Order: sequence, then C-alpha cells, then structure tokens
Amino acid sequence: MEKEDLSEIMRQHPFLDGLAFEHMQLLIGCASNARFADDSTIIQEGQVANKFYLIRSGRVALQMDVPGKAPVRIQTVGPGEVLGWSWLISPYRWHFSGVVVLETRAIVLDGECLRNKCAKDPEFGYEMLRRLSRVMERRIDATRLQLIDLYDATGGAPR
Repeated sequence: MEKEDLSEIMRQHPFLDGLAFEHMQLLIGCASNARFADDSTIIQEGQVANKFYLIRSGRVALQMDVPGKAPVRIQTVGPGEVLGWSWLISPYRWHFSGVVVLETRAIVLDGECLRNKCAKDPEFGYEMLRRLSRVMERRIDATRLQLIDLYDATGGAPR
C-alpha cells in the first residue's frame, strides 16, 4: 500500500489554511495518520490530553459525562474540523469524550511535541493558539446552546 504524503494532506485541511511554510514543517514533524472504527472512543473526558486531531473523513460525537445519566452530546465534528485543544492547556485533561459515529480518518498531532515546538518558537505558538481559540469559541457556543436546549426541555431544571 502506498504511503500518503502527510504534508499534502495537511495543506488541504481548513484548520491549516494559510499557515506559513515553516510552521507547516514544524507540524509535520509531530504528525501521523490514523483511522478509527465506528463506536470507538478517541478521547475520554478527564484522561490525559496529549493529542490533537485534524478530521479528514467521518464523524466524531463530542459528549459530556453526566453522573447518573446518559452522556450529553454537545457537538459532532466531521471532515475539515478539529478534535482536541486540551493538549495545549495545563493540566492537559480532556474536557469532553469523543466517540466515533462514522468511521473516521484523521491526522494525529502529538501534543507534547507541539507544546515543545510552541515554546521554542513563540510565533508558531501564537499562531496555534490563535487558530485553536476559534475552535474553543465554537465548542463553548455549542455547549451553551446544548445547555439552553436541556433547560428548555425540562421547564428550567436540568434533566
């Protein structure tokens, strides 16, 4: 089987659109390719977060664990989206779980490798933070909307 060119795949991902060549080279040094089967858990809320995923195909449900209840789905991410920002912020723990709902292919970036490169190259670190802060904003908005739905469906009290 022919090995895919990660640099070309990464250049096509919307999260990396317009990324400077030298920054792309830094990322490629931390990257690998992965495939995840339906119903597999990619990330688990509360566990160590040391990876970052650029979704190429498939779908991953982001969900929060609710004690005594079924997990609450916050958002579903798919092709062209990002899974994981917790690798960047100490104490490096996942804030959500990610469960595959449709077989998923992704570029996996090693969080420790990226943290080290961000620390050595502040311009690269700022660029990663700038891009990831957009992802965080979308996740916070999705969580907020999910909570509104949860409260509206129960007449003001969570289910």
